Amino acid sequence: MTLHLSLLIIVICSTTLHISTESTQPPYACDSSNPSTKSYPFCKTSLSFTQRASDLVSRLTLDEKVSQLVNSAPGIPRLGIPAYEWWSEALHGITNAGKGVEFTGRIVGATSFPQVILTAASFDAHLWYRIGQAIGTEARAVYNEGEATGMTFWAPNINIFRDPRWGRGQETPGEDPMVTGKYAVSFVRGIQGDSFQGGKLKDGDHLQASACCKHFTAYDLDRWHGVTRYAFDAIVTKQDLADTYQPPFQSCIQQAKASGIMCAYNRVNGVPNCADYNLLTNIARGQWNFNGYITSDCDAVSIIHDAQGYAKVPEDAVADVLKAGMDVNCGSYLQNYTKSAVMKKKLPVSQIDRALRNLFTVRMRLGLFNGSPKNLIYGNIGPNLVCTKEHLSLALEAARNGIVLLKNSAKLLPLSKTRTPSVAVIGPNANSANTLIGNYAGPPCRSITVLAAIQSYVKNTVYNQGCNAVKCTSASISEAVNIANKADYVILVMGLDQNEEREDFDRVDLVLPGLQQSLITSVAKAAKKPVILVLLCGGPVDVSFAKYNPKIGAILWAGYPGEAGGTALAEIIFGDHNPGGKLPLTWYPKDFVKVPMTDMRMRPQPSKSYPGRTYRFYTGKKVYPFGYGLSYSRYSYNIVSVTESQLYLNSLSVKQGLSNSSSAQYMLVSELGTESCEKAKFSATVEVQNHGEMTGKHPVLLFVKQAKHSDGMPMKQLVGFQSIALNGGQKAGVEFTLNPCEHLSVADENGQMLINAGSQHLVVGDAEYPISIVLN
Repeated sequence: MTLHLSLLIIVICSTTLHISTESTQPPYACDSSNPSTKSYPFCKTSLSFTQRASDLVSRLTLDEKVSQLVNSAPGIPRLGIPAYEWWSEALHGITNAGKGVEFTGRIVGATSFPQVILTAASFDAHLWYRIGQAIGTEARAVYNEGEATGMTFWAPNINIFRDPRWGRGQETPGEDPMVTGKYAVSFVRGIQGDSFQGGKLKDGDHLQASACCKHFTAYDLDRWHGVTRYAFDAIVTKQDLADTYQPPFQSCIQQAKASGIMCAYNRVNGVPNCADYNLLTNIARGQWNFNGYITSDCDAVSIIHDAQGYAKVPEDAVADVLKAGMDVNCGSYLQNYTKSAVMKKKLPVSQIDRALRNLFTVRMRLGLFNGSPKNLIYGNIGPNLVCTKEHLSLALEAARNGIVLLKNSAKLLPLSKTRTPSVAVIGPNANSANTLIGNYAGPPCRSITVLAAIQSYVKNTVYNQGCNAVKCTSASISEAVNIANKADYVILVMGLDQNEEREDFDRVDLVLPGLQQSLITSVAKAAKKPVILVLLCGGPVDVSFAKYNPKIGAILWAGYPGEAGGTALAEIIFGDHNPGGKLPLTWYPKDFVKVPMTDMRMRPQPSKSYPGRTYRFYTGKKVYPFGYGLSYSRYSYNIVSVTESQLYLNSLSVKQGLSNSSSAQYMLVSELGTESCEKAKFSATVEVQNHGEMTGKHPVLLFVKQAKHSDGMPMKQLVGFQSIALNGGQKAGVEFTLNPCEHLSVADENGQMLINAGSQHLVVGDAEYPISIVLN
């Protein structure tokens, strides 16, 4: 009875998504019918954004200027400027988690794509771009419908998933900086209206929506053993900054042309990120040519005084961030203390003007100062483009291609659609639509639970929750065992949820919560055949007990797969889709919790029993490695050709010996120059064959490793990835273009990128190909 009721509710929700109410006008400035404002230069589209923004700022009083420095910026009626909300969220779909989107009219939900960590497991950059496009379209639709007061979305989260306990790791593309950077580029280009290859959207062009890469920088701890993100001082080496923490943000700015970045709560080497002139102005704007706005995380300015004690008085905190290059404060601190900072001569008005020019330029690029947005380039995007069949299909595709098959003993999966008489579905995540969508998720278009999706394949499906909740402080083991003993097959849907990992909440262990393991092993022992274990979780869990238990025949990791995740899982379990996802992060053993989460070092230190972090440097045991993932097919690789197996690089100077490694020759990438780096590009072709009978979407991961590993260098490094669809028995070539300066370089202790002379190996699966670098 309860089950039928829950299914009925789901159907009702999906059929009443679009409420028939009258739409409202989106807020905008420069109304052509308003004679008092249309003559202002800031309304003239013939002028540049810089000229228009400068004119607008010059007309504001000090009080008006100060009012615009916070996320909830009030209107300026005398100039015809409406209120604007900078804080909106769109991590994996439009959500009302921020203040800018309301869902109070005809649009009451949006497509909920898989949480980012699962989408990343597809290793498919074009898929990431298409998701960004869909989110950008739905964002503009919500705005055009008058259900949003802002078009600046604070996504993506491109911090490195450095520690498996991090509650927000689920929001990220994983532990690899190159993957994370590629994700940022693809997603940002999609949401802002650029082409997949980039270059379509110039600085003077209108944005479909504004993306904001966060959290800049080295932010990957929320709350662990009394240490909070608000007061944490991340001690980071120049080497780790150069090759791990900073590259995704550099890609987001230089390649994706993101129009926003967010500075993080924490300090880095003593300096709060939002008050770091070197970080925000020298690096982001100076070295990387960032052209957009910089926002603080929410209340990040207040904590510089209140929690960190970096600023002696509130006015110092305000002066520090504005002088550093920050533009807008999520919170009210700048609204409260900026004027007094000016009065006390701690802050020149010119710094306020600089910030406001950046802010109004972005609003102008969004088309909000050109009259009614409905008459402009994106004006025809309406409610009919939200929750479309195409977007729902894309959400399903993303879930299908991200789900990772971790174990499949004796080819237990896929189950037969015609010869599976009965199934027992057990577990606290089996009948929870909410668990599927993860955090920063808005109301989905519709949701089908894992249980409901399995029932669509096998009518004789019996369900038992197994635990009182995901925390599983109590479990109905005997009842679950009794049900399992009677069914032909058993599917356990376990894992974590937002009560176990989330923002402001890091995990303290790496095992399944409460009595989950006892439930799983008891059910597996009682079942007629080996059971199938499905894990819904963002961060990794140590499931070694299941990996080596012969009564557990298959393990699937599904992250938080979004509103279509239940359907995707059922399709994989019953063979309508061939799984191909690969882990975007290392799965560590439970003993890893002995490593302090506060230790930011990537590289190991054996003398101190410090094992390092991520697949590039971690020297300890693994439950599952980065890039691991099975399929219903077997794939083979052969590196058939490399255009330049011996690379000759010319530099201004060739140096001898590294301070922390061998005496090999090396050269600095900075001395080689961009033109020389471009000329040195070469390609490698990998032949891939599907030896199975099923068609499969398969990610091909290309690594490079040094022939002789030395201290401080990655053990191996991902340098390229592509996803290819192959029919059963089909063979095809995949070409990778490599730039030695980007893909064959390493960071030294001073954070300088350099290229070593000598041998390296290109690696795909168990196939290797030697290349040699000659410096002269």
